[in-house]
Amino acid sequence: MELEMLTERTKLTPLALADVDVFLELFTDPDVTKYAFGVTSEDKIRQEMPTWIRRGGNGCIGIWCISDRDTGEKYGSCALLPLPIEEDDTDWGLVTPDVMPEGDVEVGYFLKPSFWGKGIATEVCRRLLQFAFRHTSLEAVVATIDDDNHKSRNVLLKAGFIHKGRMRAYGEDSPHYRIDRERWIKLTKDKSI
Repeated sequence: MELEMLTERTKLTPLALADVDVFLELFTDPDVTKYAFGVTSEDKIRQEMPTWIRRGGNGCIGIWCISDRDTGEKYGSCALLPLPIEEDDTDWGLVTPDVMPEGDVEVGYFLKPSFWGKGIATEVCRRLLQFAFRHTSLEAVVATIDDDNHKSRNVLLKAGFIHKGRMRAYGEDSPHYRIDRERWIKLTKDKSI
């Protein structure tokens, strides 16, 4: 299975240690991390990179680096990862090479601020859904966001997610977004997404 993916403007490649540069830029920026986990120190980012490059489910579960399809400039990251319920971070013990994790898998994305508002997050999110529903056994993908993150909410709705109320995630009650395989197939056939 090919884990490198293309969109109209971007290239998604499985995260590698060499991508630490984009993570340093993303996760030390208070604007980027405002609605997530807050600024992370450079030391912690470097320490966590070996964990963050792990892949599960025959490579289908993990983090991808987002870069410009033509120039190779790195824009950010996107992921399909097990959704933590009571923990405040991904349970990396669930990211094992030959096993799809039990429970919900969430989509996530981080972009450098200079690439916000250009439709890239929606484009990438749609491509991850295409990958998930064509190449994995996942029947649904979920997402949760901070209540005040209206831009990310718009990305999810444009990608075909439905707001399903609230859910327990990251140790708190959060907005719950979900798209299932059947809805994704219908939307792609109708060219709605």
